Amino acid sequence: MTKTVVVCEAQVPFVRGGAEALVRELVRQLRTRGFDAERVSLPFKWYPKEEILAHAAAWQLLDLSESNGRPIDLLIGTKFPTYLARHPRKVTWLVHQYRAAYELIGTPYSDFTHDERDVALRERLIALDTGALGESRGLFSISKTIANRLQRYNGLTATPLYHPPRLAERLKGGPAGNYVLSVGRLESVKRIDLAIRAMTYLPASLSLLVAGTGSHRQALEALVTSLRLTSRVQFLGEVADEQIIDLYAGALAVVFPPFDEDYGYVTLEAFLSHKPVVTTTDAGGPNEFVTDGVNGHITEPDPKAIAQVLGSLDADRRRAARMGDAGYDLARGITWATVIDRLTAD
Repeated sequence: MTKTVVVCEAQVPFVRGGAEALVRELVRQLRTRGFDAERVSLPFKWYPKEEILAHAAAWQLLDLSESNGRPIDLLIGTKFPTYLARHPRKVTWLVHQYRAAYELIGTPYSDFTHDERDVALRERLIALDTGALGESRGLFSISKTIANRLQRYNGLTATPLYHPPRLAERLKGGPAGNYVLSVGRLESVKRIDLAIRAMTYLPASLSLLVAGTGSHRQALEALVTSLRLTSRVQFLGEVADEQIIDLYAGALAVVFPPFDEDYGYVTLEAFLSHKPVVTTTDAGGPNEFVTDGVNGHITEPDPKAIAQVLGSLDADRRRAARMGDAGYDLARGITWATVIDRLTAD
């Protein structure tokens, strides 16, 4: 009899990012391999902060052991707070916890501070996570970066399971053009401002294309204007699959300098397009794939340092191409087969 699987998703309405893409692709891959898989989604709102516990409670109230009288064989939790749902056979493939209350507390990327109320809420969230994740019959993470956080804050051990990006089978290489590419949500934690500022140190023949949408677009556009880079930095907004495939194929390199990224599809998408990746020492997930000087560069999170390595790739395009090929050799070995086998093992 066909096994039934539900994949749980916390969805911020009108927002589409890497976590949303992962859940949809996981459901598709499960169905491809013969499982009867469905996505279970609830909206998520994190402000005011008291809403976080209310949304966690909504997942705690869910009993997903059966549907319409039919038993559900497996529940797969992903990001906070989906893994709080109840099921006798719950597996978590952790995308991330509520990071603002974890390692981002007290940084410019979080609204959590070290005041008494925030610290008390943080402690409740960590306790909730530790209990719910500890109930999982299988505990996995999408990267070593997340597994390390889980061990540090919750004392739990997760097995990293890497997966390919959604467009893996369609990405392709191509001749390098006169632009570097930035892909991702336009949010402060993605630090696209570093890539923009780096352009001030690079020759006028090289431009920056920025693909993605987000709440920081207006601020980033203002930065471009203030630096007099309007002719060299172009914001493309949300782009279709065909366009992003062509953008990767024609780039000299991909610049991806987020702060402590969970995973980072961009790294693997660039590699599968035979392009080197320029990232930073504190980028998190990308550093699990980028080897400095082999398939890209890892620099300090400083515009001048980023510009220096981008300039070196521009000056030696054969070397840039070799680095992109090395990235491809690494990325093509990452498949869904291992992920599905581990998540659904009896």
